[in-house]
Amino acid sequence: MKILVTGGLGFIGSHIVDELIKKGHFVRILDNLEPQVHAGGLPSHANPEAEIIIGDVRKPGIWPKVLEDIEVVFHQAAMVGMGQSQYLVDKYVDVNVTGTAKLLDYLANHDHSVKKILVAGSMSSYGEGLYKCENCGLVEPPMRPKSQLERRYWHLHCPSCNSLLSPVPTPETKSLDSNAIYSLTKKYQEEMCLSFGKTYGIPVVSTRYFNVYGPRQSLSNPYTGVAALFTSRLKNGNPPLIFEDGLQTRDFVHVEDIARANVFLMEKNVSGVFNIGTGKAISILDLANKLAESLGVNIEPRVLNQGRPGDVRYCYADNSKLLNLGFTFKYPELDIQTLVEWSKGVKAIDNTEKALNEMKQRGLL
Repeated sequence: MKILVTGGLGFIGSHIVDELIKKGHFVRILDNLEPQVHAGGLPSHANPEAEIIIGDVRKPGIWPKVLEDIEVVFHQAAMVGMGQSQYLVDKYVDVNVTGTAKLLDYLANHDHSVKKILVAGSMSSYGEGLYKCENCGLVEPPMRPKSQLERRYWHLHCPSCNSLLSPVPTPETKSLDSNAIYSLTKKYQEEMCLSFGKTYGIPVVSTRYFNVYGPRQSLSNPYTGVAALFTSRLKNGNPPLIFEDGLQTRDFVHVEDIARANVFLMEKNVSGVFNIGTGKAISILDLANKLAESLGVNIEPRVLNQGRPGDVRYCYADNSKLLNLGFTFKYPELDIQTLVEWSKGVKAIDNTEKALNEMKQRGLL
């Protein structure tokens, strides 16, 4: 098949490209080499067997060229960063929403060969995960108010009876309670593509990624995933900075499994939304300690005991919908060593404190 991967030089997109080429597909990449991610220009991991077009998803003139003879589109191109999105509002909306609109507008108004679209969604669109109350059953609590975070009380209580809530796996059916510009744009990307697909009879799959880690994740981008942020800190002899008490949990899914799941869903006769996560919850504190141990450094994380408005306490995937199709994870458990081994040969500039200072100046911390 002839396949287009937007953002195909990035962390996740490049792994999707490799998986597709390994299976014998023709792959065309559209990427703008965003400086925040690709400071050195064309990355060394760019697959030489792919056709690479450097261009911007927001430029309508690019689409006739990149969509020529394409049968499947993996739309991975996006600006990524929860905190940064709160002050670079125009850029995030422009890239993520307008860029997606340009793709769909072209498909709606021109002849094309596209038979399926897979768009990258995000678990951040859920807001808080799903919880269980011993009295009221399943509960979708609102985000914790700033006044609660200022009291340094991190737990969630039932909005009906005030009982302490326990986290449970979050299914695709949970309502989306996006709490940052980034997560809103991912929600709109997903919903725009799904709506377009229903209108024009094109199968669309939204792959809702949980916390992705692994090789090729930028170690110098302070708005990337927490595993890469902590790796950068430790490689520079600095302690990972952890908000709240460090016991908040996330579902860490390996980038190779993200790529494998995308190609698996392309091959299946399916559409709709699919969580891509392991279904296992790991605390942020545990992640930091495992990274330090794997890197062989004796650096303890610094737990700040400070909350950030919009942060989620617990969220991990109900992945039964994906598993019921027959997908199996190569990395069902956290495998930090793959990230650590790759990071040994990669330059890491620790920009964490610079990014935190930017957010403080804007009243976001």
